[in-house]
Amino acid sequence: MTRKRSEHINLSRMRKHFSVKPLAIGVASVFLAACTDSRQEATIYKDAQDCANDNPEQAQICQTAYQEALAEAERTGPKYNTEQDCEGEFGPNQCQRIERSSGSFFMPFMAGYMLSNLLSPNRYQYQPMFTSYSPYSSYRYRWIGAGGYDYGDLRKRNYKVRPDAFKPKPAVTRTIKRGGFGSSVRAKSNWGSKSSSKGGWGG
Repeated sequence: MTRKRSEHINLSRMRKHFSVKPLAIGVASVFLAACTDSRQEATIYKDAQDCANDNPEQAQICQTAYQEALAEAERTGPKYNTEQDCEGEFGPNQCQRIERSSGSFFMPFMAGYMLSNLLSPNRYQYQPMFTSYSPYSSYRYRWIGAGGYDYGDLRKRNYKVRPDAFKPKPAVTRTIKRGGFGSSVRAKSNWGSKSSSKGGWGG
């Protein structure tokens, strides 16, 4: 009598060989959870009052963070030699002249600021946000972060962002020409020049 081939197969050995180890499942679960939880809630507000309207009990934090974001915007934002170049990128009446002992430059007004951990007074995080109002810019009415990242439509306020969204950006000490804004955003650089490893709209 001829035996079937299946009679020669050790099924218990196969089950043992192909079984998924509990440790592997645990590691995979932790890894997936870490990936899922790596992003944090953040909201973009136009100004301190906008923030306070949503968070009346944190009005003072809204104001403090707004002032800090303004200073950060001036430190890390794109800078231009001429008002014409700046307005060409950001739109008419959207730029300000900044005077320094080393000279003057033009830069866009901060359009808003992104906040996270607002309910934790000692842990809140912020970053300035910019946008273009120029009809010739492909970044018109879009939120652009201090790292050159395009967050999307200006009407959207709530985001889930990676923690590095709030990492300090390098100070910008050099000016750029018209067109530098768009090229830097496309490259998602730290407001950087095309070849600078330091980042920062020309570094």
